[in-house]
Parts: sequence; structure tokens; C-alpha cells
Amino acid sequence: MVFTDVDRWDQDGQTIHVVAAQGSKMAGTVRLYPLNEVGLWKGDRLAVLPAHRSSLVGMRLVRFAVATAAAAGGSEMVASVQTANTTFFERLGWQRDGVVGPYYGRPHQPMKIDLNGVSAIRGVSPGQTELALPFDRFDHSPLLVAS
Repeated sequence: MVFTDVDRWDQDGQTIHVVAAQGSKMAGTVRLYPLNEVGLWKGDRLAVLPAHRSSLVGMRLVRFAVATAAAAGGSEMVASVQTANTTFFERLGWQRDGVVGPYYGRPHQPMKIDLNGVSAIRGVSPGQTELALPFDRFDHSPLLVAS
């Protein structure tokens, strides 16, 4: 049996898939997309490879997603965060938004951040390609390479 978490957002044309690199090495990823409610965005699939977790990659990916959603006219972003990472998100300005619940077998905390007034965040700006590379297509292969 093969496990996959591919869902409808992976093929949605409005979904932004982002890969972070340090030098020529992949370091992490996140995706973001607008939800049906006007101004509401969702950030998910944040992942940072173990060798890069002590760096600033995770923080920069989250800030990139927030700045990108704000620049696209978003007013609020939501995410479902593994409970072990709740404090990390709170330090980045996110707030808890509901009760902890299971997601893929792990407890997750619903969280949100107000995007009003957010512009380019120090250290990360929408469209920056040195840190994060948005993909214009989604490839289901194990390693994503920008084309």
C-alpha cells in the first residue's frame, strides 16, 4: 500500500508551492492558497529537512507565505499546526484559533494570523527567488526541480 497526501489543492491553479534551498541543497517547503472565503488564505505542508531545522529556513518559509498571501490581497491566513510547533508559530505572530484535534494521526492546533498591514517582511519578500522558489506547476515526483 502506498501512502499519499495528494489532495485537490495540489492541482489547483491558485495554489503556490514553495521550495526553500540553502545553496544548491533543498531545505524545506510550504504551500499556500486562497480559500473560498474572500481574503482567507491557508498555509500548509510546511516541512523542513532535519539538517536545516536549526537554521532560519522554517521561519523564512512561514514569513514568505504570510507576505505572499498579504501581497495577493489576503486579510487572514489559517493553518493547522502540529502542537509541538505551536510556540514557533506564536513567536511569528500567529494566534491559536480553536481546539487541538487529530490530523493524519497527530494532534494539530488550528492557528491564524491577521494579514492586514503586512507588507514585505524583513528578510523575506514576495517573489524572492534566492530563498524560496514558487513553482508554476506541481510535480508529484519525490524531488521537485524548478523548470
